[in-house]
Amino acid sequence: MVDEQKLTVLGHLQDLRMRLVRVAIAVVIGTVVSFVFRKDIVDVLKSIAEDAENLQIIGTTEGIVVAFQLSITCGFFLATPVILYEIAMFIRPALNTRERKYLYALLPGVVVAFASGAVFAYFILLPPALGFLYDFSSDLGVVQWRLNEYISTVTRLLFGIGLCFELPLVIYFLSKIGILKVHQLTHFRRWAIVLAFLLAAFITPTPDPINQTLVAVPLIVLYEIGILLARIAHKGKKSKDTVPNGAFKK
Repeated sequence: MVDEQKLTVLGHLQDLRMRLVRVAIAVVIGTVVSFVFRKDIVDVLKSIAEDAENLQIIGTTEGIVVAFQLSITCGFFLATPVILYEIAMFIRPALNTRERKYLYALLPGVVVAFASGAVFAYFILLPPALGFLYDFSSDLGVVQWRLNEYISTVTRLLFGIGLCFELPLVIYFLSKIGILKVHQLTHFRRWAIVLAFLLAAFITPTPDPINQTLVAVPLIVLYEIGILLARIAHKGKKSKDTVPNGAFKK
């Protein structure tokens, strides 16, 4: 029995290693593609703010450092479907047949939710946030934004909001497999509102409450959607568990 357990652990480690290799290959491919189109990507990110046309490059290596950092970040973005797939396949042995079906069904939704969050940040959140930063700074002097700071701020927000938009699906899945309960989520609601504003203060590059509210309110709405989905998951799970002869039980 001990030898079998050791082999099982070894098999999991080998499986993890192979999946990490495939993820690394996907990220490298995405990074190479992003590096080829780095100028186009920068132009797209610069178009968010009207006053970001003439970004300053200070230092002899700042331009190439930004190009590589942006390419790696976009490489992770492009490799997101592969990363999610490998994560799902790695945790699959720990799930039963029904839970695996839930996982497979939610994978496309996770990708769509991440993309929706990035689109929300690009069109709704970032323009007023960057406009506030520019207008506030222009009263104090001539504004000359650095390429490095601008790109890092924008990509951080796109990535952060994209992850936040996956919250309802994560809550739904955890509720479906019995880890989260509806009463736990409703009891945690007040703390969730506080955490939403704290997270908004961390994600948002501006200290003003308006832009922070633009982030916090969608997070609260996403949490409420998660509670609604948890109720649906609980009802669906309860109805299946009450089927005669335990047809849906292992």
